[in-house]
Amino acid sequence: MSKKFWVILAGMLLIALFSGGCGVKNQEEKAEATTREKKDYSKLVASEDEMIAIDKVVKEGMVPIEGKSLKDGTYDIKVNTSSSMFPVTDCSLTVDNGKMTAVMTMSGKGYLYLFMGTGKEAVDSDESQYIPFEEDKDGKHTFTVPVKALNEAIPCTAFSKRKEKWYNRMICFRADSLPEEAFAEGVLHTVKSLGLKDGTYTAEMTLGGGSGRAEVETPVTLNIKDGKCTAQIVWSSSNYDYMLVDGQKYDPINTEGNSTFEIPVRIFDMPIAVVGDTTAMSQPHEIEYTMTFDSSTIQEKK
Repeated sequence: MSKKFWVILAGMLLIALFSGGCGVKNQEEKAEATTREKKDYSKLVASEDEMIAIDKVVKEGMVPIEGKSLKDGTYDIKVNTSSSMFPVTDCSLTVDNGKMTAVMTMSGKGYLYLFMGTGKEAVDSDESQYIPFEEDKDGKHTFTVPVKALNEAIPCTAFSKRKEKWYNRMICFRADSLPEEAFAEGVLHTVKSLGLKDGTYTAEMTLGGGSGRAEVETPVTLNIKDGKCTAQIVWSSSNYDYMLVDGQKYDPINTEGNSTFEIPVRIFDMPIAVVGDTTAMSQPHEIEYTMTFDSSTIQEKK
């Protein structure tokens, strides 16, 4: 046979070989896709009916803050979670050259893994992307997670050891719980950065959260002494018997009329998380609010 014949035959064999390989690959991809489609997510991911009420983790007025707005270091930070079944008791935030990670300490030991995404995404992902728990020196379970931004709802899902299912959660790392020294120069508006001298001022304040029934008189009176600011908060009701700010309890400064408090204001133009305890219901009830003091409206009180 001629040399030309053998060249043509070899070419045909190579084409057949590669075609067969591609066919096998395509069949494998189709089989994998079919397997994914056949996954029974109802048995692997908890439904809404299996979970308790979901709380909103981002409060009114919160603005996302990225790592570049913070100084390198490790700081204690508070975390809002969407479920009381996923409580974070302690959390430390580490900032390194604009990148943030957080070590969350859980109140219990019911979760084996976290995944940064939804339960369905966790089921479809490789196990190498799961975040296992670690035990701290006190034997408590901790999870180390990446943090894209503060004041932002971050989806994560937790794998229950007892139920053997993924439970969708949302978490939010609160910028207002960080110390002032954690922020880069010019990010925060404070008494010092605004150049406010000791004295009495007024400023507009926006109230967020709660049921929307309560109001606070605005503008509020600000008192600055020794470089520290306090605000006089006058509620539209006489039923508030204390307030909580940064875990500190504040009692009313009046005995008659609408409940009035004097609370600290560390920062302006950023929501500050506060709690007001009301006795208007059958049982005293703590209600979460946010208060945002607008620095552009500050005026010296005459």
